Amino acid sequence: MTEQSSQTTDLRIGVQLWPGGTPDFQTWRSAVLQAEELGADAIFGYDHFHKPFVDIVDGGPQLHDDQPDVNNFEGWTALASWGEITKRAEIGLLVTGVPYRNPDLLADMARTVDHISGGRLILGLGAGWYPKDFLVYGYDYGTTKTRMDDFDAALARIEHRLRHLTPLPLRQIPILIGGGGERRTIPAAARYADIWHSFEPLAEFRRKNDLLKRLATEAGRDEARIERAMAWTDAATADEFVREGVTLFTTEIHPTGDGYDFSELETMLAWRGLKSRSNG
Repeated sequence: MTEQSSQTTDLRIGVQLWPGGTPDFQTWRSAVLQAEELGADAIFGYDHFHKPFVDIVDGGPQLHDDQPDVNNFEGWTALASWGEITKRAEIGLLVTGVPYRNPDLLADMARTVDHISGGRLILGLGAGWYPKDFLVYGYDYGTTKTRMDDFDAALARIEHRLRHLTPLPLRQIPILIGGGGERRTIPAAARYADIWHSFEPLAEFRRKNDLLKRLATEAGRDEARIERAMAWTDAATADEFVREGVTLFTTEIHPTGDGYDFSELETMLAWRGLKSRSNG
């Protein structure tokens, strides 16, 4: 959607709870409730049909040679239940792979979850990247170019459909676009995103943020109305990103055999508390 005023002076903390490897669905469900109870402002799942075994290298995913099958659950059906069981936190997927669903249907799904949750959905969107999801489920993996071409077309269709559903969403659903690709992803974020989520180190973020500002202005948008989101590393680094305008920080938590360890989320929330008091 365009022109959503989602930037805020308040710092927000988000958590992505991976279902891949969870002992069972109830453990994942309980983690969502615990994250909200601890004070997370946004709770995300992911849109993978299999858990990716991956490392982030230079801001992008690097797959392990072995990609075993482990327990996993589908994200959008889970989001509908999260809309019922949570009360305060925004919810979403970080991010939805648009090739897996007709874009107009996806917009309808988002509108429905928005109503279920009382207007708390963040619509994270991406082109899809994990080959196993495509190949095992029978989707055409294509090339990076064809996936990005489809992504651009899907964004326009989603925006249009969200404005022509009956009933409309409860609010103008904020669209989150993640990634630092300068040729396709950042231009798409400049045109459509209400939240741009990235993983870059500080110097790279500054350069790409300048690009986002320029492209958004050229597209006739107020770049200040695009919230900047960043993957958490540590408090000192987060302080630097706050000075650059980042207001949403996210961490991902992978399950262990005993469930989910929320120690990093607690660290982030404590940091946010200190920042709030110092600014008060």
